[in-house]
Amino acid sequence: MDPLPITIQTAYAELLEQLLAIETRRSIGAAPGTFVTKAIKGRTYYYFQFSAPGGKSNQAYVGPRTKALDALVRRFETERDALREDRAPVIALTAALRAGGAAVTDASSARVLAALAESGVFKLGGVLVGTHAFVVIGNMLGVRWTAASARTEDVDIAASSVLEVAVPELTADVPKVIESLDMGFLPVPGFSPKAPSTSFKVRGRGLRLDLVTPARGSSSAPVPVPRLKAAAAPVRFLEYVLEEPQPGAIVDGGGILVSVPQPARFAVHKLLVAQDRSAAFQTKAEKDVVQAALVFEALAETRPGDVEGAWRDAASRGASWKRALAKGRALLERRRPAVFRKVEREIDR
Repeated sequence: MDPLPITIQTAYAELLEQLLAIETRRSIGAAPGTFVTKAIKGRTYYYFQFSAPGGKSNQAYVGPRTKALDALVRRFETERDALREDRAPVIALTAALRAGGAAVTDASSARVLAALAESGVFKLGGVLVGTHAFVVIGNMLGVRWTAASARTEDVDIAASSVLEVAVPELTADVPKVIESLDMGFLPVPGFSPKAPSTSFKVRGRGLRLDLVTPARGSSSAPVPVPRLKAAAAPVRFLEYVLEEPQPGAIVDGGGILVSVPQPARFAVHKLLVAQDRSAAFQTKAEKDVVQAALVFEALAETRPGDVEGAWRDAASRGASWKRALAKGRALLERRRPAVFRKVEREIDR
């Protein structure tokens, strides 16, 4: 890994601030579409015309034209113009970040992530995990990862099966969202033909969306996540990275606001899951260790206390966690001894 220039680190921080500010001010002007009128039998009616993520044009009936609706349309147009002004510096920042060497996301994955963000997945407690989270964490920590460790087309979204949100009726229909992209996503069949799919893949390509959730007990059966109108695959220790996620920014896709795990928790969890990989997935296990080591190394130089705190928190969760941490510690020492020496004092306290 290499440190990013301070100007690029500053630009990333500003991009995240801008995206958070836009989200805070989000209003009807953010709705992707426009109001149109139709004259039918001498009366004028309002419709809202919009393009679905796949580009298909749709119209939704609003109601007959009234003074109240006229006022709503004027407000929409005013707020839409303000949103365009807010987005202009975001576009400029993303261009500067790409030119300055910040880690980027491939166009197809960025398109999927933008649609998921727009649907409210991250507002509803969804957290970006896996390699795309690793890319965001690199920019967050001000470092540029090696190309091999940050290359993937898998989009991994983690969510608890019970999501606590302020507005309980809110949902994000993940299967419908990715279907509307018209990118060719198909459900990936599970081991049981009766079990719901937890993954969606584009045939003939590496592009894939995986939904995961914390494992409860030893069952490997898909777990319903009602808020996302989908099922997710249970993963051990995943609740650890879902606690206190942080906002992050995807540089591509015009700037996308997502949620990612705390960097130290992300690294610890990578060591925990690496040892669970079967022999058929040892390439992924090695990638887990590499990503954990790189994040540990970056944190050792800038935020060493984070490593100690994250490791101590995991160790406090019981005997099974302590055993898994001991195996993860051994993996790190054996495969990345130089990094291990940098964080040994932090993880052994």
